[in-house]
Amino acid sequence: MPLYVADGSIDPITLQTVPERYIIFYSSIVDGKMWCPDCVAVDKLVKEVFSEDGPAALIVYVGERSQWKNPTNVYHQHPWNITNIPTIVKQKDGHEVARLADDRDILKKLKSFAD
Repeated sequence: MPLYVADGSIDPITLQTVPERYIIFYSSIVDGKMWCPDCVAVDKLVKEVFSEDGPAALIVYVGERSQWKNPTNVYHQHPWNITNIPTIVKQKDGHEVARLADDRDILKKLKSFAD
């Protein structure tokens, strides 16, 4: 299954009901690239794992750096409680069952995480 990109208007609660089992929280794209170096570091592996032959995943861009750093950013709040990016959340039936929340963990564990 391919990687999909969330429409910027989707709200955090609706994200719980998307059909994709994996949600990838990334920095937004600024001047043609993601502003977060950790997101850039894992992007190649993410594209490899969530390729046409892999499971479906949805990319959610959390905002420009100033938006992300704002404590009121919607992804810092319930239900996601994202504290750093990149973060990959695995869901089942609309509930989080696991997450990788560090670029080093993603690089080491993503292939086994995305079963």
